Amino acid sequence: MGFSRSDWRLMIVTVVAAAAAGITYYGKIGGTVAPFVVAAIALALLASLVGRSVEALGDRLGAGATGVVQSALGNLPELFVVLFALQKKLYDVATATIVGSILANVLLVLGLAFLFGGIKNGPQKFGGDTARTLSMLLTLSVAALLVPSLTAALGSHATKAALHERNLSVVVSILLLCLFVASLPSAIKRQKTGEAPGTAEAAATSGGVTTGVAAAASVAAASGSAASGSAANTAEPGAADAGTAAEKSEGSSHQPSWPLAVALTMLAVTGVGAAFVSDWFVAALEPAMDSLGISQAFAGLVIVAIAGNAVENVVGIQLALKNQSDYALSVILQSPLQIALVVAPALVLLSPLVGASFTLVLSPLLIAVLIMAVVITVLVVLDGESNWLEGATLMVLYGIIATAFWWG
Repeated sequence: MGFSRSDWRLMIVTVVAAAAAGITYYGKIGGTVAPFVVAAIALALLASLVGRSVEALGDRLGAGATGVVQSALGNLPELFVVLFALQKKLYDVATATIVGSILANVLLVLGLAFLFGGIKNGPQKFGGDTARTLSMLLTLSVAALLVPSLTAALGSHATKAALHERNLSVVVSILLLCLFVASLPSAIKRQKTGEAPGTAEAAATSGGVTTGVAAAASVAAASGSAASGSAANTAEPGAADAGTAAEKSEGSSHQPSWPLAVALTMLAVTGVGAAFVSDWFVAALEPAMDSLGISQAFAGLVIVAIAGNAVENVVGIQLALKNQSDYALSVILQSPLQIALVVAPALVLLSPLVGASFTLVLSPLLIAVLIMAVVITVLVVLDGESNWLEGATLMVLYGIIATAFWWG
């Protein structure tokens, strides 16, 4: 069937973790904390398996189409978690999770990549055009997300504007999804014209906003998923670009391709599994918050955001360690772009299905930390060079923000 040893290991561990999550949930085993921890681990592993399934689709559909699938399905576990949180009226968890997913990528994961990459390889350089394009996309997408919040808080008729928070959020969500849809033809077109995955990043720097969004997703897919557990795969595009046969040989241990039917079946099964585990995770979240004395805001900003993205983002750190800094930057920053362009708008439009009314209106502190994080990230990457001290600084800032939300 094309499964490698790492695939089998991942599937077995995921099944065991999901089964343990179900047992602790239905059997009421482990008090209030154990079911929550086990469900979080199972959720991270399922996110990993979703990523591997998407990568397997890419082996059949090509890098461009994989970027489309990655953007649409790569965040399924996180989407389910927030929907179940909304169903249980945990609105602070839901809004904090959206912001936390962006913060975790631009501060924590990028900081870890800069830190470990800098310690191992010294100062690392990445394409200035790539950094500018990704920074522009990130800034524009986050700015669009903040418009409903700023309108409600700062508008000249704030009271009246508050009555239309839902309508404004729906309009903003539709426009962001339209931007995402507009990026799809350019991603697929590049694959049809025979562009190699290694050049997707260059395409991001030469196209407009929509081209850059799709290219960023394509780079992530072409670079390989963290779920596959194959750091050697992620090094191969960089080796090919460098034209060094020895490096290419070292990174050529590509995993066997899954048949298309198997990849689609695995994606469907993991999607269903993610839905069940997300329900158990959210059900265990409230008792765990009460037991540990943490707030909804901290749970969403840190715990849920990291659980839904942890394994997926390991690939960015792996790439930085292998001195593939261009790919590391693209892989890490494309995830918050997906959150802003796909996940957040989808939650606004889907929330009525679970009896909730989710909007893009954030609290003043969430607005402030989101703006701060994006501005600092842009300043750090625009010079086209990173070092371990910048990484440590980003991580410290993330730690300070997370601490500030511990009590709410």
